[in-house]
Amino acid sequence: MTIYAGTGHRPVKLGGYSDEAVMMVNDFAVSILKDILPRPSLVISGMALGWDQALARAAIILEIPFIAAIPFNGQEIAWPYPARLQYKNLLAKAASVEVINPGAYAAWKMQKRNEWMVERCNILLALWDGSTGGTKNCIDYAQSLSRPIEPLWSRWEVYKCALQSRSSSSNH
Repeated sequence: MTIYAGTGHRPVKLGGYSDEAVMMVNDFAVSILKDILPRPSLVISGMALGWDQALARAAIILEIPFIAAIPFNGQEIAWPYPARLQYKNLLAKAASVEVINPGAYAAWKMQKRNEWMVERCNILLALWDGSTGGTKNCIDYAQSLSRPIEPLWSRWEVYKCALQSRSSSSNH
């Protein structure tokens, strides 16, 4: 069984919160899960906005079971209503929902969730631009366990550029 977990940026570093930007990240996630070898038999998503949820959506589209690894109860509580509704719909389609640290928000719970995911995956899919923060912390933890990491940022950049050039050429 090949289990992929994902770590990556929130929408602000991936083009924003517009429907178009979210769709672009989702389509990229589908292309990654469809083309990657070995094929995933299970995906673990940390369910944050951005790359995490894009992986969950891609798993649903490709009919790959996924685990929703929730860092704490109420992860979505401060999100706008449409984002909370989408989150609830994603959770309903998960093969399993795991609340890693019960109770309310605490910053350390995000890292504990990351560690939980890394400890259970064979390969980490990292959509990371090299900046500091939670994604880097997750990658550092994966490296400390010698867990294979598939870096995706350069592929993401190429993907974005290709879409933008197609879009601008179709406007002329």
